[in-house]
Amino acid sequence: MEIQANEWRKCSSCKKPIAFNKPYYECSVSTCTGSRTGYVFCTLSCWEVHLPGAKHRNAGAIEKKSPTLQQYQASLNEAGAVQNQAPTSSSTASPQTSSANPNSQPVRRIIVNQPTSAGTNGSASNSSAKKSSMAHEVLVVVSKMKQHIRDLSEMNVSEDVNQILSDIIRKECERAIEKARADGRKTVMARDFK
Repeated sequence: MEIQANEWRKCSSCKKPIAFNKPYYECSVSTCTGSRTGYVFCTLSCWEVHLPGAKHRNAGAIEKKSPTLQQYQASLNEAGAVQNQAPTSSSTASPQTSSANPNSQPVRRIIVNQPTSAGTNGSASNSSAKKSSMAHEVLVVVSKMKQHIRDLSEMNVSEDVNQILSDIIRKECERAIEKARADGRKTVMARDFK
């Protein structure tokens, strides 16, 4: 198989080339990354294009980095350099080998909401004005929280503690959302709570 010096693989949606040692996206659903499919996407928009046909219940885009030309050639050599076979079998093995590289960047998983109707495109810009359906719900597992306090102190817990803790969680979530939005992400990460 002939390897082009500047093209690792093609985007599964727009067919634009994805260069070596560049960021790309994979679907978090295993059927999209298997040896038969091996979908890769050059942008989040291209990843979103495959969602309606894939009919995933809950999918995320995982940001990865394509291997360098040397890493790709080494993975082909390790796989037996099957040059006369279909190129998909050897090229789909390379994302896993590149993620095993200790020098590669950590994996970023980006979850994007699927549009549910034609009118949802305009509502994306109004996300800061959205109200949660959980605004007055208890967000903690009450029995676990009570057990934790009981184990530490042998004390009982008043019922109003549930709502206070839920309010604290809501405020922290709102802060984390703003941090993720300021960072240009659509995924709230653990670091957003620090």
